[in-house]
Amino acid sequence: MDTLKGTVSKLKIIQYSQHPLVYFRLAETNCLIASHSLNFLADVEDGMKLIITGTRNKRGQLIVAKYAVLGKTKLMIDFEHYQSVS
Repeated sequence: MDTLKGTVSKLKIIQYSQHPLVYFRLAETNCLIASHSLNFLADVEDGMKLIITGTRNKRGQLIVAKYAVLGKTKLMIDFEHYQSVS
């Protein structure tokens, strides 16, 4: 298992399905997440800092098993913004 810490960039959905496949770059490493990808999309956006754990595939991409957002998640930020507007 590899662990990486860095800033998310190039976040995009590669495959639309019941469990979407999401691609992003973290610390110059290509990463993929399929399990919990909907939660990931609700929590993360470009520029956020993360710590991820996962295994590498044959192409050298990191397949994410666990992730943690450093600071507030996107959902928390949106909720706070919504409360301040109301």
